[in-house]
Amino acid sequence: MSDDEKNQTGKRFKRYAKVSGAVGGLAARIAGERFLGLKIDRDKHALQLTKALGNIKGPLMKVAQILATIPQALPEEYMRELRALQSNAPAMGWIFVKRRMINELGRDWQQRFKNFEQEAAAAASLGQVHKAELLGGEVVACKLQYPDMTSVVEADLKQLKLILSLYERMEKAISTDQIFEEVGDRMREELDYALEGQRILLYQHMLKAEPGVHVPNFYPEYSTGRLLTMGWLQGVPLLDMIGKSQEDRNQLAMNMFRAWYVPFYEYGIIHGDPHLGNYTIREDYTVNLLDYGCVRVFPPSFVGAVINLYKALLNDDEALAVHAYETWGFKDLSKELIEALNQWARFIYGPLLENR
Repeated sequence: MSDDEKNQTGKRFKRYAKVSGAVGGLAARIAGERFLGLKIDRDKHALQLTKALGNIKGPLMKVAQILATIPQALPEEYMRELRALQSNAPAMGWIFVKRRMINELGRDWQQRFKNFEQEAAAAASLGQVHKAELLGGEVVACKLQYPDMTSVVEADLKQLKLILSLYERMEKAISTDQIFEEVGDRMREELDYALEGQRILLYQHMLKAEPGVHVPNFYPEYSTGRLLTMGWLQGVPLLDMIGKSQEDRNQLAMNMFRAWYVPFYEYGIIHGDPHLGNYTIREDYTVNLLDYGCVRVFPPSFVGAVINLYKALLNDDEALAVHAYETWGFKDLSKELIEALNQWARFIYGPLLENR
């Protein structure tokens, strides 16, 4: 084993220990409450869990972010605290930032900015964002990746594979190999900020005719594989819209819909990271799309099957539904399996089929 391989292996073992120590003890408390009748302070425990996941960073923190967006997935005390991870996770300090910026842009990096705020404007699972001003006056967001994230992601993926394999032993109906492959591919792509920069340019093209969606400018001369510099988009969190009028929320919903589905229906591309920290809203209820790390490209046949299945459910056309499932790779479709797939599909398509 080379020195580099030994170093990477050592980092992964440290990751295993850190994750197990932070989460394992908290899980034991929940088990004590559930099975032994021991009472815990849920507010305090939720705060501890959020702090632990925020300091761990990486994919586990991203899972917590997504859980916080699913209604009733967790008790309210946990939902309230975990929502903070969507954009307000613990940030790395200024010493870390300076060291990382030197690695990415060189020792004279500060001379390339008119201003660079020391405090992070937002911090998430894989990196944190600093507001800055370029010499030409452009206000930008500099997203800086945390150190050793490749080792962190690979360590967490190994743990995920173990969890999925245990689940598959208990539930034989679901094969998890492709789930793991998909998650792994997307997580590794999220570490490539150069790729994310190209996706910004792609989304600028796809959404250029959409006045309800805003895509930032990309500054390649201020970006690397682990530093992404893009235009600063001003807005407020999506959850701030909950108390607005029905008309305003309908307008916002339409803008969100077009942000997701114009790229999908017209180009076969979809923004795949649903946590709410990736969007902010302007005063006119238009949407700022902030993050492009998790993007999925589908072949035209996949998109065609999505549309065919909608038509099949709308018109009760079983033959067309079977054709859609077969296009996606389902084989040996029995009557029972078709009905099970249709139940799943009616749930997914429900908001469209019921015009709501």
